[in-house]
Amino acid sequence: MTKIIKSKHKLDRRMGENIWGRPKSPINKRGYGPGQHGKRRKGKLSDFGIQLRAKQKLKGYYGAITEKQFLRTYKEAARARGDTSLNLIRLLESRLDAIVYRAKFAATIFGARQLVNHGHVRVNGRRCNIASARLRAGDVVELTDKAKEIAAVMEAQALAERDVPEYIGEEGNGKIRYVRIPTFDEVPYPVKMEPNLVVEFYSR
Repeated sequence: MTKIIKSKHKLDRRMGENIWGRPKSPINKRGYGPGQHGKRRKGKLSDFGIQLRAKQKLKGYYGAITEKQFLRTYKEAARARGDTSLNLIRLLESRLDAIVYRAKFAATIFGARQLVNHGHVRVNGRRCNIASARLRAGDVVELTDKAKEIAAVMEAQALAERDVPEYIGEEGNGKIRYVRIPTFDEVPYPVKMEPNLVVEFYSR
């Protein structure tokens, strides 16, 4: 388990943005960085600083992804044909925990990861507890009967703050289908993500 689990809201304040679009984000009340010197941390960033910030924001958005895992995903994106930045987004969005989050089975990406880790999710009829498992277009993801009765899951499905994107097909009764790999424009990020800067960061 990475440290971000315990200090996820600090990322919002460090970036100065509501990364996950949550109403409880502290940035909604305190639009400055954490710590006693937070209000004074608004110096001009270097090109490296801008690239690092973009990388930290994108990596942080997907929850408890370690630097090692994120770098491995970037390298896989770089090896694939096409635009590396777009490939990176596609790989991140095809993670099982990301799909569970997009399907509104959990209120946060952290909750989605926990739901998967605890064995509450099936992929194509088989239980899968690996949050980083990569899904393919056409795969069916469903909650176990026990998970459907969890209060946090029912609350997440009733949330009005975000919608299920078009590349997730809702089949009802705690079941969805990963219809297709999304384009960057289709991914419903609540803040501006710049994967091109992430590519520049790792390409130095």
